[in-house]
Amino acid sequence: MSWLYIALLALALAVVVGAEWPRFGAHVGADARRRREREKRKASLRVVPTEADDFAASVERDLAQLPTIEETDRRVD
Repeated sequence: MSWLYIALLALALAVVVGAEWPRFGAHVGADARRRREREKRKASLRVVPTEADDFAASVERDLAQLPTIEETDRRVD
């Protein structure tokens, strides 16, 4: 092969890489590395169950057990 063919091949390769860089860069660029690291960190996270439901149920139980004043008891004749 002559140097001209090698230069044309390199130029064609550069044109193809330049045209496909946005799609290719999404897989190998710095943003892709950050995204992969973030996905890895997020995979190790877990959901901690809250005690909000238990708290709400205990408040309802406490309110149900409070003494109440009936309408007839409040009237003083």
